[in-house]
Formats: sequence, structure tokens, C-alpha cells
Amino acid sequence: MFSSPSYSLALVIIFLALTVCPSNAQLSATFYSSTCPNVSSIVRNAVQQALQSDPRIGASLTRLHFHDCFVNGCDASVLLDVGGNITLSEKNAVPNNNSARGFDVVDNIKSSIESSCPGVVSCADIVALAAEASVSLGAGPTWNVLLGRRDGLTANQSGANAAIPAPTDSLANITAKFAAVGLNITDLVALSGSHTFGRAQCRFFSNRLFNFSGTGSPDPTLDSSYLATLQQACPQGGNGSSLNNLDPSSPDTFDNNYFSNLVNNRGLLQSDQELFSTNGSATISIVNNFSSNQTAFFQAFARSMINMGNISPLTGSQGEIRSNCRKVNGS
Repeated sequence: MFSSPSYSLALVIIFLALTVCPSNAQLSATFYSSTCPNVSSIVRNAVQQALQSDPRIGASLTRLHFHDCFVNGCDASVLLDVGGNITLSEKNAVPNNNSARGFDVVDNIKSSIESSCPGVVSCADIVALAAEASVSLGAGPTWNVLLGRRDGLTANQSGANAAIPAPTDSLANITAKFAAVGLNITDLVALSGSHTFGRAQCRFFSNRLFNFSGTGSPDPTLDSSYLATLQQACPQGGNGSSLNNLDPSSPDTFDNNYFSNLVNNRGLLQSDQELFSTNGSATISIVNNFSSNQTAFFQAFARSMINMGNISPLTGSQGEIRSNCRKVNGS
């Protein structure tokens, strides 16, 4: 018996709805309400304490969540060290090697939670909660973090090298990487706004200062006075690991100055400035909106963080709850 075209289409739509995001509906802001009701405050207190000695840590923890979710989904694979069945760690992938940080803070949070409610809270959920606490404590927006993720059993170093946007990527490449995990242009611009706090090493943007795209000249989109400042901070042949504020006006505060910087051609990373300087791009109007309306940016950022946190989470009986965030149980 043959189905009508409309009936067949309806079945396809229902099938896709059930298979594309089968676990997202299982995440809930109240997942630990009975098993670990204080989990959010434990995480927030630990992040607040870490910020007292390291003002960069909020940006680092937010970045950690991003780098986790883009590889194998939000499963805490970025936290795994080499050992046992893990022969290649995501920590040693190009986007993370000698730049990803905050692992010790995650360890401290895990230890505190295990003391309060052992064997209950996943490392993946800790990373998600730490990102929200970091943004909120940095004067940014807050949101209800959806919880119930479980921890992955594998790491994917090659996936990290391929999936995580690079600071020298074109806007087309970055857009494709976001689309590959189900995130759209608005998500891309909003999440890029996390570069409103934190630091970047000279090696991630020095090509813009002296020899952009092999031209022997600086990136023409860079404001001339900002270029001179960066050339002094990152001289040719200098220390590539020297740190520079992603947002020179308010480096430790989560605000919309990042977008104002882009409008003024003061984006530090090439991947940032291309959001505004790529002719004809749909990102330009979004940057302009966020630059003039911080509330709109905050609302969009919160929505996009929830969207990102929904990338392929392990739930139910999938994965495990690691007792040590750095290694798979039993390894």
C-alpha cells in the first residue's frame, strides 16, 4: 500500500523530530532538585573564589564549555587526560594546547560536589554551570542552565582540531562549523560576544599586525591607532604567548563593548572583526544591534548558550558520571 505524499512527509517530520534531538527534552533546569539541590550555589561559590585570585578565569571557564560542546557534544570530553583508553587528549589539540585553562577549578568544584552529593553530578553539567556563573559574576546575563548531561567515555583530538573555529578562520568557515552543530548566524554572533572578557595570546593574531594573508602589510580592517598599540605589545619575533585583552576597554567585565569595538575596527582576532568587516554578511546588522542594545545582546547570548548546551548531550544510561573529571571511571 502506498502513502500519500503529504502523509509520508508528515511521517518524515515526526521521525526527524524524534531522532535529531532525542535527548534535549530530557535536560531540565530542575534535574538535581532532589538529588543535589545546592549544586548551582556550590559551583557559583567556587567560581567566585577563583575569580579573587584570577580575574581571567571566568572567560576561561566559558571558553571551556564552548570547546567541550563543539566536539562530541557537551560531554566533558575536553577534560580528559591521556591515560587508560584515552591515547589522544583534546587538551593537546591545536585550539586547546597551552591555551585552554580552568581545569583545576573544575576539579575543585567536582571535589566540593562529591562531598555534598557523591556520584550524582556530571562533569559536563559542572562545565555548563561554571560558564553561566562566570558570565553572571562578570556582570553579564544569567539563565537557567538545563541539566542532566552525562560524561563521555572518549576524547576526540582530531575532532577538536577540525570543529572548533580558529582565530584565523574566514566567516564562511566559522559559519559552517556552527551550522554543523545546529547553531545559526545569530548564535554565532551572540556567542562570539563572549570575547568581551578574557585574553588572547599574540600568536593568535600577530599575522594581522605585520604580514596579513602573506601581503607583507597589516590587516587593512584594523584601526590604525589600535594597530600601533598591538604592534608594540606584540613585536615581530616577540613572545607569542604574551597576553592581550580581547576587549581593552573593560577586559574583565561581560558587556557589549566587544561589538562597539568591531564597529570601530578594533576587533582583536581576525575571526571577530570579520563579523563586521565581511561585505554583505548577515552578521553586520546583528553586530550593529548588539553594539547599540546591550539588553538585546544579553538576551540573545543567554538563548544561544542554552542552544549550545543542547548539542548532542548524553542522557539516561548513556556515558557515565565520572568520579574524576580527568579520567573515565575504572581507568
